[in-house]
Amino acid sequence: MSGRGGWRLKTWQFTAAAAVSGLALASAAAAAAGPWDSGGQRTAESRRAALAPGTGDGDHRTEAGGPLPAGSDPVTPEAAAVLTPLEAGDLAPRTGQGAREAAAGQAPTPTAAALKFALEPLLKAKGLGPGATASVVDAATGKEVYGRGAKAAMVPASTVKIATGTAALSVLGPDHRIRTTVVAEPTPGYEDGAPPEQIVLVGGGDPTLTARADADGNASLRTLARHTADTLKQRGARTIRLAYDTSAYSGSTQHPIGPNENLAPVTALMADEGRLDTSTSGPAPRSTRPAQDAADAFARFLAERGVQVQGAVRAASATDQAEEVAEVRSAPLSALVERMLTHSDNDIAEALARQTALAAGAKADFAGAERETRRALGRLGLPLDGARFADGSGLDRADRVTARLLTSLLARAAHADHPELRPVLTGLPVAGFSGTLAGRYTGPEAAAGTGVVRAKTGTLTGVNTLAGTVVSTDGRLLTFSFLASATTDPTTAQSTLDHLASTLAHCGC
Repeated sequence: MSGRGGWRLKTWQFTAAAAVSGLALASAAAAAAGPWDSGGQRTAESRRAALAPGTGDGDHRTEAGGPLPAGSDPVTPEAAAVLTPLEAGDLAPRTGQGAREAAAGQAPTPTAAALKFALEPLLKAKGLGPGATASVVDAATGKEVYGRGAKAAMVPASTVKIATGTAALSVLGPDHRIRTTVVAEPTPGYEDGAPPEQIVLVGGGDPTLTARADADGNASLRTLARHTADTLKQRGARTIRLAYDTSAYSGSTQHPIGPNENLAPVTALMADEGRLDTSTSGPAPRSTRPAQDAADAFARFLAERGVQVQGAVRAASATDQAEEVAEVRSAPLSALVERMLTHSDNDIAEALARQTALAAGAKADFAGAERETRRALGRLGLPLDGARFADGSGLDRADRVTARLLTSLLARAAHADHPELRPVLTGLPVAGFSGTLAGRYTGPEAAAGTGVVRAKTGTLTGVNTLAGTVVSTDGRLLTFSFLASATTDPTTAQSTLDHLASTLAHCGC
């Protein structure tokens, strides 16, 4: 299996993997989360990402990456640009002959026979159980170069987030921001400009809205309260009634799995994902009434700014006559998609599915989100036979995708004609470094994929999946997906999936 490229990893292969997927390796530190700037470099958020502990997936307790070792150097050197600007429409790395050949589609294409020889013994291994499926696509051509049950619809677990992010980006664009607003209801019997008697906190569906003192780049409920209080005091209102509006979303707030520490009730208004501790990712105790909690916190922040809330804070829909008083906006959708994929964030996933529905003017409930996600992906010409998007996060076992759909999604995101989909690639966790892959790729059989494999993980009881990108030793960018839905040992299943991806990276096929 040494093939043309052999098993020895070439220096340029790291460069190519970094260029295509947004990886910067510097002084044994990875900068792998946060948005790209116009020059293709990570922002300062990448430095924090290098230190963040890994988080779990759909079933966070069975797949948790560990934090960096104690005493790790917290300073990440500034990395050189590793991705060409989006407007260039070019995924080519800046250096490395093999990398240039890969980008030009000149590197040797893997053969189906060689891939079958390399992958099938692992796909048939006991760790993945019976019926594991796979697809490998050459990103330069979009053609599947290997498939095993690739058209079979399987439970994807959190790899469905690739579809969720792709759909949202395709209809809203990477620069879209989710608004949270405050509106003032007109005072009955008074002319315009009179002090309002009631204001309404209107949720737009931003799960990253924060009530914490350090907003850390998120939209801040405290900032919203400050701007609101300033405007109210200018209009002579120092006592106000407060309501909150969650009508942007429809239907039940309860996910089909029921109350769960992996996500909060799905509502258009929440702060810090309804977390009842100081965590920012992974499982945590969740509020059963995140909208009410956010509104109560907003009332406290108003009081700190000299505006007292009179009476109980209650739920109500803002009227058409209400006048906007203040707003805050989320980070760009590109950053939200990256965060969702890197940390397998279920709350962001469910929010983005509903944002896709809202963009189409549809009801923002589970059914509306599923329908509009499918329509968005259909417009991209993706293979949707057998697909179901019962939720946006992959926690619902009614979800179904094929291995071919996942590889097609990733290949479409890599195509120069779709720069708006680039965050689907840049948000993928880096093997051994970030997000849900931070604590994996440590075993001898998979370690060779460290820093080269980028992939979204999926984990539910009995379900283990992996889908992502890799640059082979021959310099070809490949998208891959491996789906197993009858596993009995999650640790063995995960190590087998990691071994499969590492085999692709080192296969001179």
